[in-house]
Amino acid sequence: MKALILAAGRGTRIRSVHGDRPKCLIPCNGSASTILDHQIESLFSVGIAKIGIVVGYEKDQIIQHVVTKYRDRRRRFCFIENPMFATTNNIYSFWLARMWLNGEPFVCLNGDVVFDTRILVPALESVAPITMIVDPEWRDETMKVIISEDRVIRMSKRILQSEFSGTYIGITSFAADVQEELFAKINNLIRTGHENDFFNVAVQQLADEGVRVSFTSTGHLPWAEIDDPGDLAFARLSVFPRLTSRSVAA
Repeated sequence: MKALILAAGRGTRIRSVHGDRPKCLIPCNGSASTILDHQIESLFSVGIAKIGIVVGYEKDQIIQHVVTKYRDRRRRFCFIENPMFATTNNIYSFWLARMWLNGEPFVCLNGDVVFDTRILVPALESVAPITMIVDPEWRDETMKVIISEDRVIRMSKRILQSEFSGTYIGITSFAADVQEELFAKINNLIRTGHENDFFNVAVQQLADEGVRVSFTSTGHLPWAEIDDPGDLAFARLSVFPRLTSRSVAA
């Protein structure tokens, strides 16, 4: 299984904290370890062999960081450039990785999410075509899901608290046999001017057509999506200190 990290964005909402540093290179609690390091180490610990990182904003910083810190594992990384990072959303970064993914099963992570490593394991073990990781608790400013008959039937930031079933944490696993349909949807969306959408729009289209979109739960383990200074303050207080980097067998 491969992993795809979407890290091309500018992170304008948190620029006051990180300046010109890409959001994924924000350090965790003042240590030398960054959000990206946390993701990489978590992925390695659950058995992921190859990691693709889509870069755009300040791409050289990210590439240099990874090449320097993981020199002995350099061949396990692939950098995919999104030259249109300033005018597109993550659907375009996702689409650019299609050739590298090459039809293999993979897990996709937004480049700004930190999480207890144990959260990954059930999603990687899922046999469903698509599996989203969700938190049963409400979180403001994030995508929510509605679940019916043990599958995700709707995903949107516009879902109300009175109707939501869980909060999507920004991590999704994909089986090999769903990729042809998935990238066909994404290609059509981009071709028709939807390059500013989230890739979840394509996932929603598949769900509407009957493709099983399953889910696994965070099980109340810590995680955070870091979009703004408030999110970072929450992560530093309530998430970073609780994260485990121990190896977990997938």
